[in-house]
Amino acid sequence: MTTVIVIIVVLVVAALAAGAFVMYQKQRRAQLQQRFGPEYDRAVEGADSRREAESHLAGIAQQRDKLDVRDLNDAERAQYSTEWEVVQARFVDEPTQAVDAADGLITTVMRVRGYPVEDFEQRADLVAADHPEVVSHYREAHAAHQRHRDAGGIDTEDLRQSFVHYRALFAVLVVDDDGDRADVNRAEVDRAEVDRAEIDRADVNRAEVDHADDVETDVSDPTHPQETR
Repeated sequence: MTTVIVIIVVLVVAALAAGAFVMYQKQRRAQLQQRFGPEYDRAVEGADSRREAESHLAGIAQQRDKLDVRDLNDAERAQYSTEWEVVQARFVDEPTQAVDAADGLITTVMRVRGYPVEDFEQRADLVAADHPEVVSHYREAHAAHQRHRDAGGIDTEDLRQSFVHYRALFAVLVVDDDGDRADVNRAEVDRAEVDRAEIDRADVNRAEVDHADDVETDVSDPTHPQETR
């Protein structure tokens, strides 16, 4: 075999290998985009390169596929749904405690189903591998919850946002995976909107009570001018 032929063979093999690699990259990209949906775009935007983002997502997918994540059984689904209703009703009078309880209940459901729960970012990444359409709710709920804590619990708007987002994720975590997930997800996310009118009414009631306490304090204060008759 002459040197020219050897060079040609080497070039052909290199070209085939390069073509196969490009094809593999395209197939992996398509698979990641299909599995992670909007999370794929989020990962690409937050990474230094598309390759880095795809490597990260591929690692998450591999980690998730090694887990033994199961559906809740009927009894568990009923139990946690009932617990959520209690938490949601509590939001009216104790929004901070209710949001804390919502976060804890979601973590419990994830643990029971088989997700690692030690680290929030890990939990969010693994949820993204199964539920990319709602994991943004989880991240936004966590962020709003943290903002409320950092602000010293002054603004309740972050609590409202956080609770609504937690509700969307909780709804998806408790559904039956054998059902029509797309339809269930849309329906449950639509139901995730907390009754804001009721929450606002509770805020008004609390404000009225506070005002009444202030008035009572002022009247009972010896330094407060009393009406003379």
